[in-house]
Amino acid sequence: MGLTTVSSGREVWFGRIAGTAGLMIPLLLYSGAQGSRPSRTPLAESLFAGVTYRREVEEQPWPQVVHIVTIDLETGVEVLASPGTAADDDFETTAQTTSKFLTQNNLDLAVNANFFFPFEEKTPWNFYPRRGDRTNVLGTAIANGEVYSAPEADWPALCFSADNRAQIVAGGTCPDGTRQAIAGNQQLVAAGTPVPFDFADRPYARVMAAVSEGGDRLWLVVVDGKQPRYSEGATLGHLTQIALDLGADAAINLDGGGSTTLAVSAPDGRPRLLNAPVHTKLPMRQRPVANHLGFRAVSPQ
Repeated sequence: MGLTTVSSGREVWFGRIAGTAGLMIPLLLYSGAQGSRPSRTPLAESLFAGVTYRREVEEQPWPQVVHIVTIDLETGVEVLASPGTAADDDFETTAQTTSKFLTQNNLDLAVNANFFFPFEEKTPWNFYPRRGDRTNVLGTAIANGEVYSAPEADWPALCFSADNRAQIVAGGTCPDGTRQAIAGNQQLVAAGTPVPFDFADRPYARVMAAVSEGGDRLWLVVVDGKQPRYSEGATLGHLTQIALDLGADAAINLDGGGSTTLAVSAPDGRPRLLNAPVHTKLPMRQRPVANHLGFRAVSPQ
């Protein structure tokens, strides 16, 4: 009887230790990742020919870290959307992180693109998709002239022509001859004017693509979110104002939340994260996503 009681006591004790350790591990991971986030200080730099970057920091109405990439398409910057991957199923792509897409395709800049499914995020260890899992892209997706995901009703597309011009198409159907395209779920600006929407708007991690009237300039705007006291995100209304302040003719909202990732190549060959992604609530952890949009500097002649 005494041995049984001692054994039971030990099991309870070890169970409590295991439970405490299980709670502490995510906290330790979170604390460690916080220190590796980009600094909350303004920054401006040239990334490569035709592409500049600036980081803006706001405190009101809540903490925000905003990343703005300006791309001069007239410099000949090469554009690449994630290609579809053939398989014997109904899925169109294989999930991978933005950094992996960048290195795998020898790119200099990359950002996550379309919304997608299936998706779930329960714990740091229980989520879908993981790298290599099959995914469905929502809205238009074209890579190297091949359409692998059809338009969704009222989902706008960002389309790139063979002569490196960009345009945003409200209905999602890109013009003939489009070489690369991705899609968002909401147009924010059309013909230089805000596009109204009638659903709830709240601060969130966001990604926006905006284009100039002539299609020769593209802006990528990434706002970190879901990280109290560091950056709590932007509303769609705030994104719209950023696009207008940039002088954009049109802008769309791309996939955000934990998918929000902006990566650039580095001299040592390892991608550098310009923003602070937050996947499974862990800062600086990248989410594998369905597709991306990437850019490559033109080699000097």
